[in-house]
Amino acid sequence: MKKLIQHTLKSFVQEVDSPSPAPGGGSVAALAATLGTALARMVGHLSIGKKKFKALDPDIQERFSQVFESLTAIEEELLHLVDKDTEAFNLIMAAYRMPKTDDVEVLARHEKIQAGTREAIKVPAMVANLGLAALERLDIILTYGNKQAVSDVGVAALMLAAGIEGALLNVMINVSSLDDPEDIEKHQATTQDLLVRTHAMKTALMQKVHDAIA
Repeated sequence: MKKLIQHTLKSFVQEVDSPSPAPGGGSVAALAATLGTALARMVGHLSIGKKKFKALDPDIQERFSQVFESLTAIEEELLHLVDKDTEAFNLIMAAYRMPKTDDVEVLARHEKIQAGTREAIKVPAMVANLGLAALERLDIILTYGNKQAVSDVGVAALMLAAGIEGALLNVMINVSSLDDPEDIEKHQATTQDLLVRTHAMKTALMQKVHDAIA
């Protein structure tokens, strides 16, 4: 089966705009975070080696370059998770289609549903954490990057924040299907923490972007 990331942009949109529930919000959230990371790297490409960049303190240049390079791995992993999210959803759907004609089958089906649910939580949680890691790196890109690309950093911040929050929505909707109350409480607390940090970071970055453009 063709991977989502192998589709053209148009065919990916058509896959989302279909009666099928997957790819859905989780894969779209992963893609949004991927695009935000890619935009941050674009600004890096437009900055490193330029005259104004070379005039910066060497320590700042080194730190900027390290951040730029670290975004590569984040972008690659996020892109991989576009497909992983849909695969996790399909695991749950396959589990729900299992037979339940006797107690043994009911138990086996339930265990598969729980396993699929845990995977459907793990994947968007990874998207959220990777997206936050990228969002945390935007400040140095904004501060020392090409000033003509300030708006691109703003769009990167918005896409990353949307990807993170979208991923966390997928975490939360699946958490409610878990059996273990302690697991539910743990995931809820982690999700809330990530949301608060994301909103604070996005707000601070966007204020800087608007100040720079004004």
